Formats: sequence, structure tokens, C-alpha cells
Amino acid sequence: MTDFQQRTAHANALDELLPPLSRNEAAVEAARCLMCYDAPCTHACPTHIDIPKFIKKIATANLRGSARTILESNVLGATCARVCPVQELCEGACVLGSEHKPIAIGRLQRYAMDSIHGKGSDLFPPAKATKKKVAVIGAGPAGLSCAGELAKRGHSVTLFEKRDLAGGLSTYGIIGLREPVDVALAEVAMIERLGVKLETGKELGTDFILHDLHANFGAVFLSVGLGITAGLGIPGEEHIIDGLDYIEQSKLDAPNLVIGRNVVVIGAGNTAIDCATIAKRLGASHVTMVYRRTEKEMTSYAHEYDFIKREGVNFSFLTQPVRVHFENGSVKALECLRMTLGPPDTSGRPSPQPVAGSEFLLPADQVVKAIGQDKPSLASQLKLKTEKGFIQVNANFETNLPGVYAGGDCIRARGAASTVMAVQDGKLAARSIHERLVAHG
Repeated sequence: MTDFQQRTAHANALDELLPPLSRNEAAVEAARCLMCYDAPCTHACPTHIDIPKFIKKIATANLRGSARTILESNVLGATCARVCPVQELCEGACVLGSEHKPIAIGRLQRYAMDSIHGKGSDLFPPAKATKKKVAVIGAGPAGLSCAGELAKRGHSVTLFEKRDLAGGLSTYGIIGLREPVDVALAEVAMIERLGVKLETGKELGTDFILHDLHANFGAVFLSVGLGITAGLGIPGEEHIIDGLDYIEQSKLDAPNLVIGRNVVVIGAGNTAIDCATIAKRLGASHVTMVYRRTEKEMTSYAHEYDFIKREGVNFSFLTQPVRVHFENGSVKALECLRMTLGPPDTSGRPSPQPVAGSEFLLPADQVVKAIGQDKPSLASQLKLKTEKGFIQVNANFETNLPGVYAGGDCIRARGAASTVMAVQDGKLAARSIHERLVAHG
């Protein structure tokens, strides 16, 4: 295979999973909506988009109006249309779902958002400047949402991002067949056109400190996500690939991503499933997901589990990795122990217990880990109160430090972390910050 053919194959294998709806398909699907009063789908959406309203505008060919309806509630509507677990949220609540097929709300939302994104079509005119300044740390979904909502109110917002590109996991950590990089960056560009000043390559604690922010801004919002991928603490772990790095390279440098023939992915969450998908679609002959509990305790969404099974990925449940075997720097196998389930642990799930003498080898030439990330280290640096290691906030998303707010994965001590929840955090925090700025004149 030539270099050009390899690049094309890599790109096609990770193209968006679902094609965009045609104009006719969107019109037919929109016409199926019952336009429910007090619609269950809107209640099920964490950002409470008026779903019947945006669908009705699609039915009347008013795509700008449809997109505006979405953006009024969720400034990252294009991302959430792709990555939200709609099966568990809006579509799962659709009244047609019990006896018929639920409305394809996610795909209709994508249709409306794609009609404006990447075309410089802005739906919100510049707001009258308030001369109030806010610093947002971290340009992931929560930070972008907070920055955008504050800019819509006329506040001057500076968005600091430590990486070269904004977008957080939308840019770096969500597989391309669910959200391409271009979609995430188009939303970043839209936020900038609202008046937000983006400064990349700037990290809190390295390039500036909290004292500097307090001196120059009326409020600070922390959207710092989580830390590095947790360690396994087993011999040979240095030969295991970080799952987030694996996904990032598949999105930003796919032709140079090395894929093993016999790949083992450790973990059973959505990130692990993305890693297994990459390996399978980019040429691995065998892909096995290893998890120390059973399928009942998997943290991935049910529809993601169904998807990866159809991809031909194998599973080894009740399996705990204990050592990576390698020769001359090359992985040869993953040594594991069989497990059994005991009483519930602090997570509320049955605790995995090793079965003595049950060691066995899983052949592998590449091992990837996706077992969750460490808690945000910034909390201790800034002397922020924490809950279970996450930054603690009150009902207004304010931390124990006055004027310092936080949202997104870094505060998710309870409930599932997701893009749409981070967007809602940012929106609600922006409302609280706005009230603070107004109150302080």
C-alpha cells in the first residue's frame, strides 16, 4: 500500500459513523415529531433545548431559526448533537419510542447546526460591552460554554488553554467517527466571534498564577478537566499506551499511528471502547477488551457496548492485568489473573477479588489502557476544597475561594461525566458570574 493509500484508508476508517441527513430525510424525520406540549425530550436534555421548537423550524425550512433555538440553550449544539448519549436522554424520553421508532433528535440537531457551522454564519449580534472582565481557565466544553454565555451578556472574556488547540476532549479525546476535529474547532471559532479572546499555550501555575487573575479579572472560572490517565502499578506498565494519547493521534496524526496486530485494551468505559474501535478499524487482526468486573458493571453506555460487539471486538471479563511481558522493548503478552466479585466497594459496585493461582497470558503485541483519569491536581495547588478528590462547588458553582467558580469533569463528584453536563455547568456558572458582576457594579 502506498503512503497516499494508507493515509486515505486511515481517514476513511474513522470518518463520521452516521452520514448527514439530506434535506428530504430531515424534512421527513421532522414531520414525524408530535410537537409535544411540555415535551419529555426537552426535560431529558441536560441543557433543556426546546426540541419540538427546533424540529418544527426544520420542518418549515427555517434552519437559521432552528440553529438559534439550539444555541440559545447550548452553545456547543454541534458537538452535543454528535456525542450526547441521546439513547439515554432526549431520544430515550421520546413518546414515540415505546411503540414506534423515536425521533432522530441528535441527527436533526446536527442537520440544523451543520447548516451554519463553518460558514461564518453568526446568529447572535455583539452585545453591549459591560467592561466587566472574566478569566476562564481551560477551553473544554465547560469553559467554552461559560465563555460564550458571558460574551453574549457583553462581558470581556479571556479564555486560557494550556494546549495548542482549544476544544478539550472534543478536539483531542473523542474518536473521529463520533466527532471530527473540524467540528470542535468550528465551535471554538464561533465562540471567538462572540468576542472571547483565546490564548493557547497558557497554563495556570506555569505562565500565570491565581493572584494575577484576581488582580485583573472580576471573576475566574475553572474548567480544568481531570488529570492524567490513572496508573495500573504493574511491572512493565511503561510499555502500555495511554488511551487518550491513542485517540489523539488517531485524530491529529492517524497515518503515523502504529497499530498492533493483536491489541489488548484495558478498561470498559466509553474511552476504552473508542480505543478498541480505533485498533479494529485501523487494521488490528484481534482486539480484546479486558475488564476486572462483568458486563453488568461496565461504565460504557449500553449502545456503545452493542456497537463495539458488532465491530468484532472480543471481551475478557473478570480479568485483572498484573504484568506486561516484553522482549527487547516489544510487548509479547499481558499476564492476568481471574477475578471473582465480592461485596460492594466505595463505588457501589461489587469489588473484584483475585482467584489464587489463576494466572494466565493473553497474547498481545500492543496494550492500551483506558481506566479513567486521576482527580484534578490543580485543586490542591490552589487550596480548593474537594469532595472525593473533585473540586467542591456550591449551588452557584462557586468554590471556597470567593469569585472563583468551577465546572465540568473537575467537579463531577456525583453523577456521570459527559460533554452535555459540562456545557450545562458552564452555562449555569456564567449566569452566577453575571449576577456577581452586576451586584458588584
